[in-house]
Amino acid sequence: MKHLHPPGWVPAKGYANGVAARGTQIFVGGQIGWNAQQQFESDDFIAQTAQTLRNVLAVLAEGGAGPEHMVRMTWYILDRSEYNARLKELGQVYREVIGRHFPAMSCVQVAALMEARAKVEIEVTAVLPD
Repeated sequence: MKHLHPPGWVPAKGYANGVAARGTQIFVGGQIGWNAQQQFESDDFIAQTAQTLRNVLAVLAEGGAGPEHMVRMTWYILDRSEYNARLKELGQVYREVIGRHFPAMSCVQVAALMEARAKVEIEVTAVLPD
């Protein structure tokens, strides 16, 4: 896996501008902040994000992958203001669950998610090297 960072660009913080990888692709469908029994344990954005990231890791593990194999993440959030106001907490929980692996990322505010209590949904693409 190779991070793609054009010369002269300011370094990306908490994500990669691009990633090149070769191998078996794993596509993780949108995960939300409920547990394995599809029950929410919290309505807090950070707690739901932590659970969402743990859910992503569980699906990756089922495919023989870990966070180091993630090449792309797409975040769908309900509240851009809360996301930005809680970046420090968000960064902390991300590092606790995922570590210091930062794939190419996008984050989009949406009007609603399919589950009414969900505050975040995350999709991931991972690549297991050949």
